[in-house]
Amino acid sequence: MPNRVSFTEEMRKDYTILVPNMLPVQLGLICKIMANYGYKMELLDTEGPAIVEQGLRNVHNDTCYPALLVIGQLMDAIESGKYDTHKIALIMPQTGGGCRASNYIHLLRKALEKNGYGYIPVISLNFSGLEDNPGFKITGKMMIQVAYGLMIGDLIMMVANQCRPYEVVPGSTDKAIEICVRTVAGRFTAGRLIHYSEVKALFRFVLDAFAKLKLDHASPKKKVGIVGEIYVKFSPLGNNNLEKFLLSEGAEPVLPGLLDFCLYCIYNSVIDAELYGRSTKKAMGYKMAYQFVLKKQDDMIKIIRQHGKFRPPMGFDKVRRMSNDIIGPGVKMGEGWLLPAEMIELISEGVKNIVCTQPFGCLPNHIAGKGMMRKIREHYPDANIVAVDYDPGASKINQENRIKLMLSSAE
Repeated sequence: MPNRVSFTEEMRKDYTILVPNMLPVQLGLICKIMANYGYKMELLDTEGPAIVEQGLRNVHNDTCYPALLVIGQLMDAIESGKYDTHKIALIMPQTGGGCRASNYIHLLRKALEKNGYGYIPVISLNFSGLEDNPGFKITGKMMIQVAYGLMIGDLIMMVANQCRPYEVVPGSTDKAIEICVRTVAGRFTAGRLIHYSEVKALFRFVLDAFAKLKLDHASPKKKVGIVGEIYVKFSPLGNNNLEKFLLSEGAEPVLPGLLDFCLYCIYNSVIDAELYGRSTKKAMGYKMAYQFVLKKQDDMIKIIRQHGKFRPPMGFDKVRRMSNDIIGPGVKMGEGWLLPAEMIELISEGVKNIVCTQPFGCLPNHIAGKGMMRKIREHYPDANIVAVDYDPGASKINQENRIKLMLSSAE
């Protein structure tokens, strides 16, 4: 087992924390929010085959593909010469569940030690008490601010996806994203707390910014939902720029937000007491957090409906209840019951064409994703779903051909 180097309070003052990228908008905003609490966090935006090669050099190729990419991106940054390696720390999420994701942090430390960087601290981002770091602590107030940034980021991603396939002026959607991110990030500065009334005003600002774009809806696009393992679903590095490929094929990508995954994690902690006899006191705390975030999501949906220009997402509690006829709430390894639940959400909202992205060999996703496709089709006969595996050895051409075959029969 590699040595563990803690991130101390002293390091907090002048260390840069490198963050592997999955969602540029949402994670970019969260990094801005954390700056208000004294953390200098930098979201990595590197991509390309060099990252995969770094991952293959440092992680066994039978390991989970997202681990290979995340560790590859962090090692690529360390060896880029851009950073003083004695003034950086790395951050890695740990779910604490049965999925291999909880082991990523140990694989990263092993890679650091192997390459002579064992002195670089690795921060575990977890809410399960797996590890603590004296210099990195998340308070309740911080969590609320992060939740606000996450909701705004999800909204920007969602409305951008509804605009980009129809934009009259190429690049105008990306310009609107830049304006929104810059404006929102400007509010989370100088240590100030952003209040909920201001968050709701920012929801309206984002909607107004995208509503100004010139769009051409004369030629309807095939809507294609994207679900799957959280990293591969969202990360262009992980899914070979799936959204860009769908756009090139004349489709409109539709992605459920990251907030749904967070609500899924919180809800699983709520029902642990009922399913496994765990602490009812902790379950009550998680239930309060669940209801708090759920109420904020409902407010966002109402504002989108009132605005009238864009499709709102389905409320998470409704998504959860709709999945009960398909899969039980006890199936919660990896993305668990959330994966088929998101498929049902998309189909119910008229997005019947779905790409289920999964890392090759990811057992939870093969069971809860690919394994549930037949049952979903029994309930929704017009569902058009294709499962696509992603792996260093997988051919991009084969992946795209499978998706093209699905699109050929898409409504």
